Amino acid sequence: MTPTHMAGPLFTDLYELTMGASYYAHHMASTATFSLFIRGNHANRNFFVAAGLEDVLKGLAAFRFSKNDIQYLISTDLFSDDYISYLTRLRFSGDVVAMPEGTIFFANEPVLEVTAPIIEAQLIETFVLNTIGLQTMIASKAARCVHAADGRPLIDFSLRRTQGQDAGIKVARSTYLAGFAGTSNVLAGKIYGIPTSGTMAHSYIEAFTSELAAFSAYSDTFPRHAIFLIDTYDTIAGARNAVKVAKAMQKKGNDLMGVRLDSGDMIALSQQVRSIFDDAGLFDVKIFASSGFDEFKIARFLAEGAKIDAFGVGTKVGVSSDAPFLDIVYKIVKFKDRPVKKLSPGKITLAGEKQVFRTTDQTGIYLEDVIGVRDETIPGTLPLLENVMENGKLLHPHPSLGHLRNRFEYNFSLLDDQYKSIQDTAVYPVLLSRRLEKLQNLAVY
Repeated sequence: MTPTHMAGPLFTDLYELTMGASYYAHHMASTATFSLFIRGNHANRNFFVAAGLEDVLKGLAAFRFSKNDIQYLISTDLFSDDYISYLTRLRFSGDVVAMPEGTIFFANEPVLEVTAPIIEAQLIETFVLNTIGLQTMIASKAARCVHAADGRPLIDFSLRRTQGQDAGIKVARSTYLAGFAGTSNVLAGKIYGIPTSGTMAHSYIEAFTSELAAFSAYSDTFPRHAIFLIDTYDTIAGARNAVKVAKAMQKKGNDLMGVRLDSGDMIALSQQVRSIFDDAGLFDVKIFASSGFDEFKIARFLAEGAKIDAFGVGTKVGVSSDAPFLDIVYKIVKFKDRPVKKLSPGKITLAGEKQVFRTTDQTGIYLEDVIGVRDETIPGTLPLLENVMENGKLLHPHPSLGHLRNRFEYNFSLLDDQYKSIQDTAVYPVLLSRRLEKLQNLAVY
């Protein structure tokens, strides 16, 4: 499997298949609704960014067991011939409602609900959780970095330390959706049309007889896209060598784009480097910085006066280091015509098919959300869950990644600054409608 291909229905936990086998054996084919949400408030995440829906819908549209899949299941000696025959013919035939990618949402709100024959709805659980969970986690982390950078461009540098090839591709997509300017990931650039960006490694500098020779060679090769890494030996000396090459480039009608800092006291060094370039009249040369950045480090450096124009953000975003998982769950909320719920301590679920209604002020700023019953209306609010799939068929073409990025930018602009804080916990008000509260008393458990 390559990162651009769907994994198929065997990308699941075994118990999904064994539950399906028991449902089948007992002729349980009625429709069920499952709700996907992030359980509980996360102390270090005031909001989340919905991401991963396109991959979910593509996977559901293509859902089928291949001959090789079937042969493997037969080899496990777990399943009856009748169940195997059923799986051979199985296609996803259900309905999906979901928040569009780029939507800002909060803990305990359903970001997606699936209604389908219970075996179908059960078999897709692992795939849906894995897909939405990873991409939402990364997009939410990336959005915090974008906020901390306060308009400065961010580039995804995470590929070499993400958790595998597929994660590397999805991190690039999710960070771009949430406002990053580009990625170092060339394959992601090809797949999604994300701008790619890169400079050079220390090994490149060390391969030449001198730093000055390395800069000159690179500027000859890339006269319009040169960014020099200046900290291989001595950052200040590197900046002065960059000035020399930049002046030589100007004589040929080209301009040095920038320099990159990757070590040392980058606050003080960025100030010194900025002075060196400004004193040389090279005011347009940008200072890039990389090495261990996330929203916390970006915010601290800028608050302490760093003269950094853009950041390469890698490991800590690519693995969401401060919150490396989401407590994201997919729970049955209706079976046949019965609302159902779970009462496990600390894991109580909300029964029934739902909708999320958002209230805003006159300027569009979010005030509160109400989780309600799917078919109710609450005047003056915006329903967030949209019909995206019916009877296993997509209802609309997938929006472009650029469109999703614009949606996120607009939605994020309507989130009050208190919820954007990277240090302080602020719990956005999420209420239940009266109809949904009453439905809980009717639920079977």
